[in-house]
Amino acid sequence: MGSSTLYRVLEPIPDAATGVARAREILGALSDGASDPWVQLEPIETLRQFEHAVSGFPAARVYGNDDLPAVPGFLDELARRGAVFDREDPSYRFMINLRLGSELLDMWPLPDGLHTDLRMTSPFGGPDSTDEDTSTEAELDEMVAVLGPLSMGVSWDCVWRGLPRAKMCGLQLCLNGVWGEQCMMQASGEFGLWVSVGNNEENRSVSPTWREICGLGLGGPQGGW
Repeated sequence: MGSSTLYRVLEPIPDAATGVARAREILGALSDGASDPWVQLEPIETLRQFEHAVSGFPAARVYGNDDLPAVPGFLDELARRGAVFDREDPSYRFMINLRLGSELLDMWPLPDGLHTDLRMTSPFGGPDSTDEDTSTEAELDEMVAVLGPLSMGVSWDCVWRGLPRAKMCGLQLCLNGVWGEQCMMQASGEFGLWVSVGNNEENRSVSPTWREICGLGLGGPQGGW
């Protein structure tokens, strides 16, 4: 079975809070019910994101493989600076809970093969968070309030009024990101909404009419989740 079809909502969204508010307006006006938001915070990839993390959050998670040339020496330096090697993960050779502070700024950029994110740091998550967890709308608002230049995707499953089937239907919000081929790609200062209409024949047969009557200016079709 193929992926869902997405259409970008063609209206300017100046910031993250506006994006969340607009998403809720669309769901309230056009759907007969929506799930709790599913949030995916993307790894830190730029100096600006790293500076934001260091200045505003107590800890980050660092994970990756230690069989690349620059990584072992970097890990030794992190250990000297107080990194706590928390636990092993089946997907990676190591995982570290790193206490953040301005003294780490001189370590950017991180070596290839390392990933850093705040998924286990409040308000984005906690020590037991998993990628499958959903959030409440109130928790989403807390995340947006401190998001800054970080990249985050938010999706809601929903029942679009006027489409025969709800499977794989929903709304995707990209904050500091854009929807690429099957995934969100980081893009500083970009905020956008994508409508998912599923991939079943019943929805495909009526989606041209639905696109006209939904009242949203929509772009061309893209592959979705």
